[in-house]
Amino acid sequence: MSIPVPPLVAACRMNHTGEPLTHTPVWFMRQAGRSLPEYRRVREGIAMLDACMTPDLVTEITLQPVRRYGVDGAVLYSDIVLPLKAAGVDLDIVPGTGPVVAKPVRTAADVDALPELHPDQLEPIAQAVRQLVGELDGLGGPGGVPLIGFAGAPFTLASYLVEGGPSKDHAATKAFIHTDPGLWRALAEKLARVSATFLQVQVENGARVVQLFDSWAGALSLADYREHAMPASASVLAAVGALRGPSTADGLPVPRIHFGVGTGELLGAMGEAGADVVGVDYRVSLRDAAARTRADGTPRALQGNLDPALLGAPPAVLDAAVDAVLEDAAAALGAPAAGGHVFNLGHGVPPGTDPDALLRVVERVHERTSR
Repeated sequence: MSIPVPPLVAACRMNHTGEPLTHTPVWFMRQAGRSLPEYRRVREGIAMLDACMTPDLVTEITLQPVRRYGVDGAVLYSDIVLPLKAAGVDLDIVPGTGPVVAKPVRTAADVDALPELHPDQLEPIAQAVRQLVGELDGLGGPGGVPLIGFAGAPFTLASYLVEGGPSKDHAATKAFIHTDPGLWRALAEKLARVSATFLQVQVENGARVVQLFDSWAGALSLADYREHAMPASASVLAAVGALRGPSTADGLPVPRIHFGVGTGELLGAMGEAGADVVGVDYRVSLRDAAARTRADGTPRALQGNLDPALLGAPPAVLDAAVDAVLEDAAAALGAPAAGGHVFNLGHGVPPGTDPDALLRVVERVHERTSR
């Protein structure tokens, strides 16, 4: 008996196994979170990282946008720095600032002192994933709604550790890279193991797609990305590709999405790192992205790329923008029935977004691409 394959999984796989693709799938980065009033209610008085380690709360928050919008994928409610916190790094998310590290990593002793992450430290995540899979299997169409696993890429994790918190120019990180490339490599390799372990736990408990999120890779030149960031990301993506868990019961690897912000010049390399799907932000057309990600001769799916700012535009303007992305995808990738396009924003949902705007986007994408 064949296992039903949801549209999101089929699109990520370029539909190469012949799964019926009823419509272009759509989900949103940061769809689970602060733009939803129901999220603000359940999170009231609970610190972000505490919420991310509470299985029942993770389950509820992850499901909220699926119920409200009918999206084709549920992304695990988490945070980029959560695996570092779970491993024992002294950090916290400061409201209005972001992740803040108590002792920035700058020396060989600092790198040596960074703890490894072990699967048993992630049991709350494993429990949340199992609960979510049980809920999601009964939602949506055949095959249910797939859970999207999530992790930060090694370069982005390293930049938080080196800078001590968010940074606009990543000056300390770049200085670290070029001052002591060997020590940087040791840091990146350690963090690659952290990210791989975090994704491993999610896949082995039922996540059907994963996204490696490299928030700050766009701060690098292509040459620096290839030499100093790409190898560690490739290690993470390779580790995920080798996994076999309940979500890979059809014998195929879990599709791997690779996304970064401001990475237009890096798209080809990000695909070469081992991505099945390359996320595209709103600065690059899908046609240009297709040319860049397939320059090595490997067909890869694309995810994106509506400008999040347009969620605040009048309905007619938003509709036209959605249509323009779909037309761009068709021109870049061929007929929608061939798969290869996952509709998403070119970055995350802004916190002040009207939920009705996101519902409008989902309904528009489904209506325009249903077959």
